[in-house]
Amino acid sequence: MTRVGLTGGIASGKSTVARMLVSKGAHLLDADQVARKIVEPGEPAWAEIVSWLGGSVLRDDRTLNRAQIASLVFSNSRALQRLNSITHPHIKKYFTLKSKEIALNFPRAIQIWDVPLLFEIGMDRDVDIVLVVVADEERQIIRLGERDGLSRDEAKRRIASQMDLQKKARSADYIISNDGSLDYLQDQVDRLWIKLTKG
Repeated sequence: MTRVGLTGGIASGKSTVARMLVSKGAHLLDADQVARKIVEPGEPAWAEIVSWLGGSVLRDDRTLNRAQIASLVFSNSRALQRLNSITHPHIKKYFTLKSKEIALNFPRAIQIWDVPLLFEIGMDRDVDIVLVVVADEERQIIRLGERDGLSRDEAKRRIASQMDLQKKARSADYIISNDGSLDYLQDQVDRLWIKLTKG
């Protein structure tokens, strides 16, 4: 079993790289999916968030209004810190349990841990290899505008709220650049896969 911690900046292309690795046979654990799962109505993290922010952040079906919460926390570093202190322990617990389950059923599996805040929450210490996807900031801003409909200022705030991408890259075992074509990205993933599987 090899656990690869996949991270990078927002809109740097982590999900695309993850899909490419899964198509080669990797098993994916996606922190964004897990983060949604742990805040479903009735879950412990959901209850903690509602207790903190109140019922005004709930939709009619009792699910969290994620857009409302995002606009609150991305403009307030203390609020973001508080939200993370609620969700991150639950995310880590889920990853640990799921990883053991995959290892039991597929002992030689390559596990991809797609975690945007891998370094920030210390999960880089839980993986065997750290892979960072990098892209220049202008491309991130454009992608955030196209993907999430964010204004330039909103996109820059989201980027600034995360750990510096170059600092992440300096701590990586492998770096993939997503500043070129999709073919170039695929070529880098192909070469990485050979390195991951040759042992």
